[in-house]
Amino acid sequence: MTSAEIITIGTEILLGEIVDTNTRYIARTLRGLGVDLYRTITIGDNMDRIAEAIQNSMQHANIIITTGGLGPTVDDPTRDAVAKAMGVETEFREDLWEQVVATIARYGRKPSENQKRQAYVPKGAIGLMNPVGTAPCFIVETENNAVISLPGVPQEMEHILHESVIPYLQKRFNLDEIIKVRVLHCAGLGEGMIDEKIADLETFSNPTVGLAAHTGVVDVRIAAKAKSEAEANEMIALVETEVRERLGSIVFGADEDRLDEVVLNTVARMGWTLTAIESGLDGLLARKIPHSASLPNLTADSLMQALRSARADSKADIALGVSVFMDERAAEMAMVTPKGEKTHRITYGGPPRSLPYWSVNLALNWLRVTVEEMG
Repeated sequence: MTSAEIITIGTEILLGEIVDTNTRYIARTLRGLGVDLYRTITIGDNMDRIAEAIQNSMQHANIIITTGGLGPTVDDPTRDAVAKAMGVETEFREDLWEQVVATIARYGRKPSENQKRQAYVPKGAIGLMNPVGTAPCFIVETENNAVISLPGVPQEMEHILHESVIPYLQKRFNLDEIIKVRVLHCAGLGEGMIDEKIADLETFSNPTVGLAAHTGVVDVRIAAKAKSEAEANEMIALVETEVRERLGSIVFGADEDRLDEVVLNTVARMGWTLTAIESGLDGLLARKIPHSASLPNLTADSLMQALRSARADSKADIALGVSVFMDERAAEMAMVTPKGEKTHRITYGGPPRSLPYWSVNLALNWLRVTVEEMG
């Protein structure tokens, strides 16, 4: 079974100055190739720590992919770190230098002297062309491992990953399986209660079933490894059917579906129009529901009054309202529909800054369930 680990390199990531999107992209690519990802690591621009991490990863995984640290400056240590991990020196490669020169020439410039650093790679490495940037990449092989160093710039990394790395991995490790993932989105039950309903399914080895809790939403992930996409889809479908039977209407969508979009589509299928009022949410609900308004300091009573007025003024079929009270860790929800008025108060025990997001998701799901029941 082919396995992999990903090492993202950059002090700017550790300091929170930039968000690492490369790991997610590479992980999904490896998943599609049927490669098991054991671990992801982020390390600052320190040669010794990077080398230590690479050596450690080589003990657990066949494929080690690094991103970042291939620039021309002295704080780009990946080339030297990989060489140290492999116990070799770096060597200047004329073909890679020609690539750097040609790339920079497209901008009408000549390379600076320090950019020659980018033409140095660990001795014996396989050079990879980078037609979309100035940082050459490389692969260092051992009997059991392939250490692949890619740029940190996402667009460059993605291009080289697809053009050079995937074909290499398929040939080197005889990759003939895929991993397919289906994610079911749930609202209305907490992670613990969902776990009680499908706990036995979570013990499966293939497909695997796992839970991931978000603010007011819980995902059920079904992942299957198979020889073909059709076979994986069939395996997933059997488990998905069982999950949906057990969880019922709390499953509101799958994969790229979003709760707000599902709610708007549900209302539209009824041929109804919708408006909303929020208070204390800083536009969070208003950004999800068109023709909404933000009003300050709405109590439970004034929220309902505002909803009635908004529904009458807009001639909407349904009006949804949410007012958050941060000091009380609570929110008031109200709804006016063709079949009457409803109110609901919720209290929250999590981080205060998550209360608005939690409240909006619960309110949207409350609306979804209500409309489905009326339909």
